[in-house]
Amino acid sequence: MEETLLRTPLYDLHIELGARMVPFAGYEMPVQYPAGVRKEHLHTREAAGLFDVSHMGQLFLSGPQAGADIERLVPVDIIDLPVGKQRYAMFTNADAGILDDLMVTRTETGYYLVVNAACKREDIAHLQANLSPDTRMEILDDRALIALQGPKAAEVLARLQPAAAEMLFMDSRALPIEGIDCYVSRSGYTGEDGYEISVPASAADALTRTLLAQPEVEPIGLGARDSLRLEAGLCLYGHDIDTSTTPAEASLIWAVSPARRSGGIRAGGFPGADILLEQIDNKSVTRKRVGLVGEGRAPVREGTELFDGEGKRVGKVTSGTFGPSAEQSVAMAYVSSEVSALDTQIFAEVRGKRLPMKVSRMPFVAQRYYRG
Repeated sequence: MEETLLRTPLYDLHIELGARMVPFAGYEMPVQYPAGVRKEHLHTREAAGLFDVSHMGQLFLSGPQAGADIERLVPVDIIDLPVGKQRYAMFTNADAGILDDLMVTRTETGYYLVVNAACKREDIAHLQANLSPDTRMEILDDRALIALQGPKAAEVLARLQPAAAEMLFMDSRALPIEGIDCYVSRSGYTGEDGYEISVPASAADALTRTLLAQPEVEPIGLGARDSLRLEAGLCLYGHDIDTSTTPAEASLIWAVSPARRSGGIRAGGFPGADILLEQIDNKSVTRKRVGLVGEGRAPVREGTELFDGEGKRVGKVTSGTFGPSAEQSVAMAYVSSEVSALDTQIFAEVRGKRLPMKVSRMPFVAQRYYRG
């Protein structure tokens, strides 16, 4: 039986703009517009791109125990998160595998969560099974989510709402834009400065058209969203991280708050804590997520097998493309720890040929978040 695909509130606008629609996480989503993926990617790096990310899950948790309830499920300090700030988090399982990655924002009345579209149903069930009786969860399915990303994003949004310019990276606040009650965070998934804007579904089309009417702004599809986040060294759930990878293996130790680590004020207490903290404390992982750059222009795609100089299989690519801004073949991969050091040469098997690649720092293109 064919799955009936859902549509975001901006579906008709995508069609009007000539988008090529594809199935993604249960939705019909725009993969590209007539300009094409490369031009959309470069436009976002140079000016401002507008993305429909309404397929993501938006949730609101409130009640006296809400912060503690979320904190029990993630290796992150939620209890001391300041009002108006957002933090990156991961739901872990008993093996310290990653169930999903998400953004958590503390508001004056509770916690606003954005979860991945493909994991939305499971995340909601996971939360429901673990919340205190007096913690209330609202599923905000009457809201759309759009992302305005790029070096000119702040200038564009400040034209419509001057207060947006004062925000710093990971700040979040309720702001009216063109008379529409929006919830805005200065964050995104491209490595560029920008904003994610939660907007009532009924007003999403009007706000999106207003933003697209600004001379700096073009619509951007999932194709460029993927190449932008890869160049920025950002993981895609289901590809670079999943239930078989721990935050330590995924090189996401920076996201494990000091308060939750060994010796921290609230050490452990999340699913798989003993495994993850042992991996962090003893550097005991046998494989790691690394960045790779190729010598030629040939893209090295997800699933490509990796070998050392002796021909021994040492890993597999999880995301890869030719980076339009990096101007080289870039990839993320899991490789065995002994070949994970910077500048180690390994070989990617592409159509029977072994192409040389080097372990590289990420991001491949400098992140330009606005920190003031």
